Amino acid sequence: MSPKKTQSDIDTQDKIVAMARRQQAQREKGYRAQAFKLYPKICARCGREFSGEKLRELTVHHKDHNHDNNPPDGSNWELLCLYCHDNEHARYYQVADGYSPVTPGEEPEPPSTHRPFNVLGKLLKRKT
Repeated sequence: MSPKKTQSDIDTQDKIVAMARRQQAQREKGYRAQAFKLYPKICARCGREFSGEKLRELTVHHKDHNHDNNPPDGSNWELLCLYCHDNEHARYYQVADGYSPVTPGEEPEPPSTHRPFNVLGKLLKRKT
């Protein structure tokens, strides 16, 4: 059974977490602003352009996944939209966990050959 936490312990933890979040926000502001000066405001994966209010959806991705590695030339960064950034991190963690869609020594599954809209043209040309 774990010892009961006192209000003092909880307050100390809250202060540490708040300080860490402030420091992280400061670091992010620094390299985010710098990345926006270096790179066009375009997602490096999907190519969407961002401006105005939508600019908040563009994130700075650290290529080596080390958020403390922020070289002034931006060589460890790329701008990714929220969706591509989430996808990149999901892939990174899958590889780190040893996930592979193909078992070593096996052939990958062939791509799908189903064409759901193959007869759509015929249906549209059909007279009613």
